[in-house]
Amino acid sequence: MMKGAFQISREIFENQIWQDIPKFRIFFYILGNAVFSHEGVKKGNILIKRGQYLRSFRNLANDLEYVENRAIKKYSTSVIKRKVDQLVKEERLKIEDTELGTLFTVVNYDKYQDLSNYKNDNLEQRWNSDGTAMERRENNNKNVNNVKNVSSSNNSDADFAEIMKFYRENLQKGISESLYNYELIQQWFDEWGKDLLLAAMKLSAQREAKGTAFIEGVLKNWKDAGVNNLEQARQYQLQFKQSSNKSFHNVTPFKPKEEDDDGYNYGF
Repeated sequence: MMKGAFQISREIFENQIWQDIPKFRIFFYILGNAVFSHEGVKKGNILIKRGQYLRSFRNLANDLEYVENRAIKKYSTSVIKRKVDQLVKEERLKIEDTELGTLFTVVNYDKYQDLSNYKNDNLEQRWNSDGTAMERRENNNKNVNNVKNVSSSNNSDADFAEIMKFYRENLQKGISESLYNYELIQQWFDEWGKDLLLAAMKLSAQREAKGTAFIEGVLKNWKDAGVNNLEQARQYQLQFKQSSNKSFHNVTPFKPKEEDDDGYNYGF
C-alpha cells in the first residue's frame, strides 16, 4: 500500500466526472497512486515518471472492489477499459502498453499537485486550465446533477444514456437504484450494443418484469441461439412463441419470414 498524500481542488465536486462513479473512482485511484517523486521510480526496464502509474486492467478491477449489500462486487475489465477510454478522450489520462502492464499518465499532474495552483480564487479555471473542448462543455453544463442527465458528444455515451433512461423509466420503478445493476447494464451494452440491448429491455417491459433478471435471460437465450442482429432476434422470438417447448433455446439457423409470420414486431 502506497503511503503519503496527494491534493486536489474541492472544485472537483462541481465537475462532471463526479457524477460518473466508476470513472471517478478509476481516475482518482490512478491519480492517488501515481509517482510523486521528480526522479521517478524504476520497475524492471521501465522508468515510471512523476504523474505515472503502472498497472494492468485486471489488477485495477481487483483494486477497485467494493461492497454492496454485504457482497463483494467489482468492475469488469471491459468497464474499466471503457471508462479509461473516456478519460483519455477527455484528456485526463494518457495510456501506453508495456511489457509489465499499462502505463497511465495523469495529464497536468503538476497542476494538481502544485500548491500554488490552489491559492487563486478561480480554482475552477485552474482545474480546467488545459482548456479541452470536453471540459469547456462541462463548465457550461453545471446543471447536470447525476448520471441520468449526462450528455456527451461521444455517440457511444449518448446511446448508453438512452439505454439507462429506458431502464429507469420502465424497469426500475419499485427497485432501488443499484451500482451493481448499473455495471451489469454497462457490460451488456459493451457486449450487445444499443439496439439489441434495448430490444431485450422492451421485451422485459412488455412482461412487466422489473429489474435485470428477465433481460439477462433473454440475452442468454439469444447468445445460445447465435443472435447477432435485430432481425435474428425477431425471428428467434417468433419461433420461441410458436414452439410448444418452453425451454426452446437453440434456434439456428433462423428461418426467413414466411406465411406463418404473425407480423408482430415484439416492440423492437
